[in-house]
Amino acid sequence: MTRPTVNDIAREAGVSLATVDRVLNARPGVRPKTILAVHQAIDRLGYVRDLAAANLARSRSYRMVALLPDTDSQFVQTLATALTEAAALAAASRTELELLRYPPEDMHILAARLARLQPEDTAGVALMAPETPIVRDAVRALRGRGIPLVALGSDLPNTGRDHFVGIDSHAAGRTAGVLMGRFCRGLKGRVLLIADSMLLRDSIERRRGFDEVLQADFPDLDAMPTLETHGAPDVLHRIVGDRLAATPDVVGIYLLGSGHRALAALLRDRDLLGRFVVIGHELTPHSRSALRSGHLDAVIAQNPGHLARSALRVLRAKADRQPIDEGQEQLRIEVVIRENLPPEPADDCHIRAA
Repeated sequence: MTRPTVNDIAREAGVSLATVDRVLNARPGVRPKTILAVHQAIDRLGYVRDLAAANLARSRSYRMVALLPDTDSQFVQTLATALTEAAALAAASRTELELLRYPPEDMHILAARLARLQPEDTAGVALMAPETPIVRDAVRALRGRGIPLVALGSDLPNTGRDHFVGIDSHAAGRTAGVLMGRFCRGLKGRVLLIADSMLLRDSIERRRGFDEVLQADFPDLDAMPTLETHGAPDVLHRIVGDRLAATPDVVGIYLLGSGHRALAALLRDRDLLGRFVVIGHELTPHSRSALRSGHLDAVIAQNPGHLARSALRVLRAKADRQPIDEGQEQLRIEVVIRENLPPEPADDCHIRAA
């Protein structure tokens, strides 16, 4: 049997080819009754659209935009590189990516940049940002203009975003709790928690999961109130230094976000390296070095390459109004210790270039 075509749909539904084309591409000017008739004809015939051929025929391209905070976070820099590499691979399928940065302390600038994006020149947006009221309103307005948006790394569940691409932060926090409890087995004392901002959904969920495990399984460990650094190394140095000086019974430190370098510098300055159990997130050049030296006990990581590729795949599917493969887009939580460190990304790049 030959595959049904748009001509077959037109005959089956009793409409013109132009009408079928409008319905398939969700363009206005078609009555609801006619749209229903076309979709019923599609179902009866078992028509499956070849989107690649259709896009090639009308020379459609997909311009995606990714917005990341403009910080010196090594993970954000690694993600930016991964997005650029993913976009280069997707260029063959007429997908391009513009990477934009915004000042993390000014959500008004981020909202203004989102407001400038229009459906005529933007097929989708990937966004890493805190869920503040300003961001919620900006994302809802963007979605109201028909532009799909995926939350990247940290979820935005109350904005109406189309999809979240990232690990399960609650499960990651529970994992951190188990690691902290087992590395501290036999110790009794407090655990210091450090976050960039508790407005970030991933920090909220990680903290919740961490507390659940410590309270249920490790009652000798007391999780202290979270210290927020807003991604500023000098703030981390000051407030964490003050807290350590005032709290002699600290046995562990849980870093919920960025700040590995600033924390290591503080502990080195005070001759405290190796004094505490330290658990962190994301595999970066500094966290690799800290794992090797024994100054960091474990890292809970996600693959930035998978994160970037998944974001582009999901946005492409949303732009085409197609379902996504949930299994393919599910990111795994990886626990990295000194003994299972994967090869350096730079080494991988060198091999590919050779």
